[in-house]
Amino acid sequence: MISIHVTYTVKPEFLAQNKQNISTLLADLKKLKDVSFFYNVYTKEDDLTFVHASMYADEDAQQKVINSPSFIEFQKQRDASGLDNLPKTEVLNLLGSSLSLLHSGG
Repeated sequence: MISIHVTYTVKPEFLAQNKQNISTLLADLKKLKDVSFFYNVYTKEDDLTFVHASMYADEDAQQKVINSPSFIEFQKQRDASGLDNLPKTEVLNLLGSSLSLLHSGG
């Protein structure tokens, strides 16, 4: 199981575009109908700080997401927008969950 948490802050003028890019990304991921990953996006109270929380059954599942055209385009536009807070990526170790959506095969 791979769990990733990414936080970044956009400039106000990029907010609407970032939300649209995320909407496109999530719609494309839903079309995959793949239960080997779980991807959520949140905003903090300032509405400019985004938190992406993802869980992958394995590296293959993670690669499906990060190599998808909409994910690549989302990252490209986000990074070119002149972020107020650069992305901070954290790898999380899953201790437990109330969900049984992902199975690590064990």
